[in-house]
Amino acid sequence: MSEIETLFGALRQSADDGVVDMLERMVRDAPDHALNRMNALDLAGKTGLDEERVIAGLLHAVGLGMLEMTWSVMCPSCAGVLSANKSLKTLNSAQYTCGFCAAGYETTLDNLVEVTFTVSPRLRKIAAHRPDLLSVADYYRQVFWSSAIDLPDDLEKVLRDVTLETVDLPPGERAILSLNVPVGTLILFDPVTHAAQFLDVKGEEARERQNLAVTFNKIQLAVDTVALRPGPLRLTLENRTDNRVLPAVWVASQALDDLLTRRKPFLTAKRLLTNQTFRDLYRTDTLAIGQRLKILSLTFLFSDLKDSTALYEHVGDLVAFDLVNEHFRLLQEIIASERGAVVKTIGDAVMATFETPDRAIAAAIRMREAMSDLGAERQHQSLRLKMGIHEGSCLAVTLNGQQDYFGQTVNVASRVQGLAASRSIVVTESVVENAETRTLLEANGLTPTRRTVALSGIADKVSVYEIS
Repeated sequence: MSEIETLFGALRQSADDGVVDMLERMVRDAPDHALNRMNALDLAGKTGLDEERVIAGLLHAVGLGMLEMTWSVMCPSCAGVLSANKSLKTLNSAQYTCGFCAAGYETTLDNLVEVTFTVSPRLRKIAAHRPDLLSVADYYRQVFWSSAIDLPDDLEKVLRDVTLETVDLPPGERAILSLNVPVGTLILFDPVTHAAQFLDVKGEEARERQNLAVTFNKIQLAVDTVALRPGPLRLTLENRTDNRVLPAVWVASQALDDLLTRRKPFLTAKRLLTNQTFRDLYRTDTLAIGQRLKILSLTFLFSDLKDSTALYEHVGDLVAFDLVNEHFRLLQEIIASERGAVVKTIGDAVMATFETPDRAIAAAIRMREAMSDLGAERQHQSLRLKMGIHEGSCLAVTLNGQQDYFGQTVNVASRVQGLAASRSIVVTESVVENAETRTLLEANGLTPTRRTVALSGIADKVSVYEIS
């Protein structure tokens, strides 16, 4: 049996068969670019497979060394990759700048960081393993642009339509280009160094040739604008880096806008951090000690068993221990199925995260029903969950050796849970104002009851809603 067969056999022990079949077909038949920076959500959509199962299968394949995972900071405007990282631990800049768009962005995990998967050379060697040998079009497709952009099959032709000139410039070399520049905005951009120069072309046509020299260095300089007149231009390009550069003169136009606005769903870092399989596999190896990454919107659910101490007193330690363990198993199963993840358990309490408020509400409703069913099955009607849900910004951090969250949103969610009575779900205004949450509550015939309360450590009173 070959190593590849052995690896796929091992993957079948932990991943969905449909996902494994898909990967086997891709490794055998797919073009090289399809195996580089694979988009989990796009793969699920094209194959009809469940997104969570695809994500889990890819994660298990990474664990077996079959795939490599990349965390890429991407520009939300042009979808270009600003920084590619093998781990979140190396994502340590508070802000990233896109030279192509001349814009800066605060580092957040919501929609700025994508997670993709590339086949390992152990399974198959592809062109992207040697990016220095890729053509200009393939470099843009496989290295510069993220998986969030829906690139056309005829990308090489499209690039010719939106650029005046491109050049493959080896290290230490210089090139001289003779161009006839039109009126408008031109962008001289290199996808390797991310260096950019804007050219503002306007006024009367130049009678004499204009000259412009641009040097590519290891240090990226601030993007500026040079004023030119339409007409002949002698453009001198010099590469002072240790790698080849691929400068091109782009024409700002509707055709360029059309190319850059073609988008598709992608796997965000925030969603992956709320994935149970990811947490199980990378519990202690996600963030560096002291590292703090911002998330603009994350939903927290806290649950606790009501009167669990009395339960131990009433049924004895062995029976109570079995009930509590079964309660944890059911809750984790429901949370994972609603695209959430258990962050930690504290006594009989659970702290979980969800990408969106409606997923947390859906999980809470199912968790409440599951506890009722478990109580009826075991003839212990005292099994009641108290739950609280809040949504807001937070920091992803490492605490006590595992990936955790910090901030006022976490504190509020915990205190809101403390307001819950038996079987009730207490949520904050930001949760019920979510459009998907309102639709879900209406579909289940649930009407939240509003009240204003004071929470410990919170200066102003807050509105909370009880779903009973």
